[in-house]
Amino acid sequence: MIPVTKPYLPPKEEYQEYLNGIWQRQWLTNMGPLANDLELRLKDYLNVQHLLFVTNGTIALQMAIKALGLKGEIITTPFSFVATTSCIVWEGCQPVFVDIDKDSLNIDPSKIEAAITNKTSAILATHVYGNPCDVLAIEEIAKKYNLKVIYDAAHAFGVKIHGKSIFEYGDISTCSLHATKLYHSGEGGLIITKCPELLKKLAFIRNFGFNGPESFAELGINGKNSEFHAAMGLVNLAHINEINDKRKLLTEYYNSKLKAFQARIPTWHKYATLNYAYYPLVFNDETLMLKCIKHLNSMEVFTRRYFYPSLADSLPFIEPKPLEITDLISKRVLCLPLYYDLSIEEVDLICRLLLRVQNN
Repeated sequence: MIPVTKPYLPPKEEYQEYLNGIWQRQWLTNMGPLANDLELRLKDYLNVQHLLFVTNGTIALQMAIKALGLKGEIITTPFSFVATTSCIVWEGCQPVFVDIDKDSLNIDPSKIEAAITNKTSAILATHVYGNPCDVLAIEEIAKKYNLKVIYDAAHAFGVKIHGKSIFEYGDISTCSLHATKLYHSGEGGLIITKCPELLKKLAFIRNFGFNGPESFAELGINGKNSEFHAAMGLVNLAHINEINDKRKLLTEYYNSKLKAFQARIPTWHKYATLNYAYYPLVFNDETLMLKCIKHLNSMEVFTRRYFYPSLADSLPFIEPKPLEITDLISKRVLCLPLYYDLSIEEVDLICRLLLRVQNN
């Protein structure tokens, strides 16, 4: 069987070394020494000013909305994981969907202004598959209308744009460190901001709002993470270069084998680096895609329609809103298997199976 993804697991003995220290200290959570060490190492690796390690990427988005004091409407993308939208609703705001760009699959900045009303407080955009949004265009719109900007950068670990970390854009960027991500801590998330005052507020929020043993500074939540997850993050960070190298090799092999296939990969931002987080294909035809899924499944090769269906017309807690490009794209996107343990031979098999369906 070839799954669509599989978590990277480091050498067991390396993780065990960290576990030995945890057992000795008996400090399991509440931002212990490993969690603090991970924050410092990630700040250095990503070259960002401020960073918090939190429970997961969903909590990170909720904390971002709360810390910015957002109310009313938040403009967002319908082509993302459900958490992007559900966090907006969970925090008492209203998501306003804007259609995506057909090439990058990110929110289309040229359509954002038409969606702005006197109730709009922010833009929450996703870097889809790690591919950066048009951050400069979004920043210009946000300044013009005095809006906050949050980036759901769940897929964008390690990506640089215009020579600096993608996490440096917007008022707050969030990242997921879930087990399926290219870099993970089992469960986990990151919040990144350039503003020290905002960082301080987020730190209070992460720990129930405490600013001392018997006093509170903010309305808070339990957004902390454990030493066990931090240990996994620390071990995996030591292997991040080899992880990236392998994923790059597999991606380039897919590209070489699927040149004649009737599908395209999204257009990557021309000033950004790639992190090889996913291998998405936009099929020319949904019928061909469905035939490919069926044939691959029969051979125990599993893919994912990521993201399908569109969030704008599939969530029971939001009134449906048809969006032409999103509806068209979401029906024809398929992510192929991509993970560290995947072999070249397995990629070769997947490509041969796809081409067999196309040519029959």
